[in-house]
Amino acid sequence: MSDAPPPPARLPLDWIATSLRRERTRAGLSLSELAKRAGIAKSTLSQLEAASGNPSVETLWALGVALGVPFSVLVEPPAPAVQVIRAGQGPTVASEKAEYVATLLSSSPPGARRDLYHLRAEPGAARESEPHIPGTVEHLIVSTGRVKAGPAGEEVELAPGDYMTYRGDVPHSYEALAPGTTFVLVMQHV
Repeated sequence: MSDAPPPPARLPLDWIATSLRRERTRAGLSLSELAKRAGIAKSTLSQLEAASGNPSVETLWALGVALGVPFSVLVEPPAPAVQVIRAGQGPTVASEKAEYVATLLSSSPPGARRDLYHLRAEPGAARESEPHIPGTVEHLIVSTGRVKAGPAGEEVELAPGDYMTYRGDVPHSYEALAPGTTFVLVMQHV
């Protein structure tokens, strides 16, 4: 029996490839220019963007500096297009002095504006919503009843206490599945 720690998990190369392509495109740099700025071979960068190769911390750090982004932007997993937190789940903190528990569902990014809505819906036709302004993200928390909501083709059924977030700048809908359905909708504009 060995006391040696297990080997570290390898980062999925497709995450890194997607992040590198996205950030290089955002910066308006060619493969050659980014490789030059980072001090690495163009072939190395090409392999990384093709999700092959074996990137080192140093290589990724140099690429992050050349792109003007933190290291974490290149290696963190892609955020899901739709996120659901079921009632009773999520990071919670309890009070020591009262019967009070806070569950963080979403933090606001810097520079964001949020509009709050309390909605009431009855079963019948779904409320189809056209895309809102680019960068809009919707946050929905069910109070009573049941609702099916989300981007077209990615709708999720939610019950009281469930939380969901998704892009609001694509076609999406809300459909009450039970009488007396109520929910809070937060529209975040970045």
